[in-house]
Amino acid sequence: MKIGNVDLGEQPVLLAPMEDVTDASFRVVCKRFGADMVYTEFIPSEGLIRDASKAIAKMKTSEEEAPVVIQIYGNNPEAMVEAAKMADNADRIAGGHGCDIIDINFGCPVSKIAGRGAGSGMMREPDKMVMITKMVVDAVSKPVTVKTRLGWDENSKIIPELAERLQDAGIQALTIHGRTRCQMYKGEADWTLIGEVKNNPRMHIPIIGNGDINSPQKAKDAFDRYGVDGIMVGRASFGHPWIFKEIKHYLRTGEILPQMSVNDRVDLAKWHLSLSTGLKGPVTGILEMRRHLSCYFKGLPDFKETRMRLVTAPSEGEVLNILDEISAKWGGCPLNESASVYGL
Repeated sequence: MKIGNVDLGEQPVLLAPMEDVTDASFRVVCKRFGADMVYTEFIPSEGLIRDASKAIAKMKTSEEEAPVVIQIYGNNPEAMVEAAKMADNADRIAGGHGCDIIDINFGCPVSKIAGRGAGSGMMREPDKMVMITKMVVDAVSKPVTVKTRLGWDENSKIIPELAERLQDAGIQALTIHGRTRCQMYKGEADWTLIGEVKNNPRMHIPIIGNGDINSPQKAKDAFDRYGVDGIMVGRASFGHPWIFKEIKHYLRTGEILPQMSVNDRVDLAKWHLSLSTGLKGPVTGILEMRRHLSCYFKGLPDFKETRMRLVTAPSEGEVLNILDEISAKWGGCPLNESASVYGL
């Protein structure tokens, strides 16, 4: 699968953009485990053009993440164009690698975004969505892609026609989440319309499927049943970034990897923590790691008290000590059979 001049190979597996999750440290971790392309957290166009430091900081990427996509959102055409231009020059503005692709978020369903007419709120204004897309495509040098949903609700699943219009506007790939905005993340994702878009003979850009890819088997099924060019993994990667390795191994061999060992998870948590504190400092780095630390050890018996200590420890040294305790207490669990498979 190619997007512009970015060649992602056959059956690529991508990390979805997730607010407060896909920061630089997590993107590097997912790349290490085999994600073929990663996305930044979605960045507000209005924040970028106001020169908001937090928005600009989210554009900073590294060579270790490449190829990397900067995703922007908004519903003001002029602001979206200016934000896209900034993303196009992110290496100069924010430092680091910059981006290889610019993605427009027309899919976020949360009320604070969609309720204001941005993200999947744009599904109620398809003409404006297409206009903004065309303006962004014309304004930048990098390939432009779109991530969106099936429609606003069950009565307005407009994606088959909309996909053609977005293609005509010049995008070079389309990611479709198999739910409507009103579904949020409830129920099962419906891939039938994703398959319909992919199998439309008038569509010639890559189609990437998103929604409920939480196992290697589901990943293979998405490729086999619906013919998509790529798949995107979102919530299933949270606390489980090694899912990319599991999926790619299964696609290649048909074999399921054993579970990741406790000791390997401890090593991963330590490395991820060092990345986070190195990028964001000892205070913010630890605070923003807590959401990951609470998930890395799901399933361990009698872990509640240790988890509470782990996610409230105020210093990097204390977190590291607790991680060593976890290794000493639970490292003998049967999960340790996989150490040679996942070792960092």
